Amino acid sequence: MTERRPTVGLPSGALLLAAYDPAWADAFEEERALIAEAFGGLPARVEHVGSTSVPGLAAKPIIDILVGRPPESALEPYVDALVGAGYEYRGEYGIPGRHYFVRGLAPAARTHHLHMVALGSALWRDHLAFRDYLRAHPEAAAAYEALKRELAARHADDRGAYSEAKAPFIRGVVAAADPPSE
Repeated sequence: MTERRPTVGLPSGALLLAAYDPAWADAFEEERALIAEAFGGLPARVEHVGSTSVPGLAAKPIIDILVGRPPESALEPYVDALVGAGYEYRGEYGIPGRHYFVRGLAPAARTHHLHMVALGSALWRDHLAFRDYLRAHPEAAAAYEALKRELAARHADDRGAYSEAKAPFIRGVVAAADPPSE
């Protein structure tokens, strides 16, 4: 189901795609500033990823954020900073090497998903490769949107199945973005 939602936020568990909203970029920049303030002097890179980071692409109106921290850094200060900034920490949440956080708990709308990984890791590279490929290849972004619309209709009551069904497309884009060296 597609619905125009001009703001950021979606009820927890809901699966609605909204037409691209340029305000998503502003919402990310506001959140980046909040994260930088929370981190103080902790070294990190903060990137806007996911469908809301691709101009023109329909998306769930939830801002996806990728935080890269130095691989040798201690995890605890980063977790404490993000929890102090209002995020809920969910641990690796099924993906080894990723530390997952959410902002907006039921009954409030979910507004942000934050994925913290080691800078330079495969997870870091894959998130950025996917985003950058879709930004540079409108035909791939259009195919991804068509797939998302189909899957949202098919899995309207099961966000896990929706996400799982997108995985082969995502892997294909990442592979195309970073072809194996010969």
